[in-house]
Amino acid sequence: MLPPLPTRVISTLQSKIDTLCNIPNKRGIPGAVFVAVDRNGERFAYASGKRGVASDEPMTLDSVFSILSCTKLVTAIACMQLVEQNVLRLDDPDQAERLAPELKEVKVLQNGELVEKTSRITLRMLLSHTSGFAYTFFHEGLRDYSYPAGYDEFSGHISGISQPLVHQPGEAFRYGAGVDWAGILLERATHQKLGDYMEKNIFEPLGIKEISFAPSGRMISKLAYMNQREVDGTLSGRDHLLNRSLRLQSEDDAKALFHSGGSGLFAQPREFTKIISTLLNDGVSPDTDHRILQKETVDQMFTNQIPQFPDFGRQFVPGAKPLLANPSGDLYPNNNKPQGYGLSFMLSGGLTGRSEGTAWWAGLANLFWWADREKGIGGMIATQILPLGDMDVTALWAQLEATVYRALT
Repeated sequence: MLPPLPTRVISTLQSKIDTLCNIPNKRGIPGAVFVAVDRNGERFAYASGKRGVASDEPMTLDSVFSILSCTKLVTAIACMQLVEQNVLRLDDPDQAERLAPELKEVKVLQNGELVEKTSRITLRMLLSHTSGFAYTFFHEGLRDYSYPAGYDEFSGHISGISQPLVHQPGEAFRYGAGVDWAGILLERATHQKLGDYMEKNIFEPLGIKEISFAPSGRMISKLAYMNQREVDGTLSGRDHLLNRSLRLQSEDDAKALFHSGGSGLFAQPREFTKIISTLLNDGVSPDTDHRILQKETVDQMFTNQIPQFPDFGRQFVPGAKPLLANPSGDLYPNNNKPQGYGLSFMLSGGLTGRSEGTAWWAGLANLFWWADREKGIGGMIATQILPLGDMDVTALWAQLEATVYRALT
């Protein structure tokens, strides 16, 4: 067990968060929650600022966030549970196409035209982003092809991710809607909604209550507001992307909602980090002592799936929809060492003190999580700011992560 955080470290973490969450004139960060965990559970949790830039209500540790692509980790865990049971298979294109005939019929977008696939899609490709699916907000060609109606990946309907591929399966790494399709495979294999499966097999065993694709009235009452960073650096309020999930009026509405395995969950950060501490503990919850994955399966998830693309995270990614994402270069600088990608997350060392095989990923509204199994440390910083790549949030994340490593190692 790691030693307790010294009082001075707790004060330092709180001070760093407070500083950026209390900048006047609608700048800085409206509000944030930061949680640090180890193999034994939560070590530090703190909320600062306001519920949103246009709100006087405080951000609290009970606040609920749209966690967007942090959802991918949960979907991957669910899929790997079924891989353990041989219900799903990572490298079986016949199974993938039988469960989702759409994956057999999908075409490839090349120079504005659709062409036939020359290879087939597997679950492993969907979880490691090598299937060829992209996102319109990261790919100008896909964005332009869908004009004028557009694909809305946050529509709460399967049509939003029923898109052509942008390269042949297995040909490259391209971040996109593949994990949504992995969730569809799970639903069709189990005859359950993705959220229902997760509730029974992940959330209940880990003692997690405040996480859902269809937030309850109680969760919505604690929802952090979404904010938009303007070009001049100021902030304004805006609507949530997954607003269909927040407007369910009946059971029929709930049944019709597409459970987006790539971006659809709403959660309290403290609840989400229970999943991180479980991964740090080789698949066993330190809170409930329930096992949700075998250690060998966790090892497999944390194994680089794309060694043939050691610089995948250094390719330029355009901000094809500037309101949603800034352009990016190197996703996580690590002194030009090879980069890796596990089953739904990046693997990378860095300057904060993390190990080389540390897992991490993000949610579009500037939420970031990490899990360092070697050193037994992980955590999450959660905000609700668009577009992705907010400099204030990424800088704060690096400072907080480095502070935690200095204290615990």
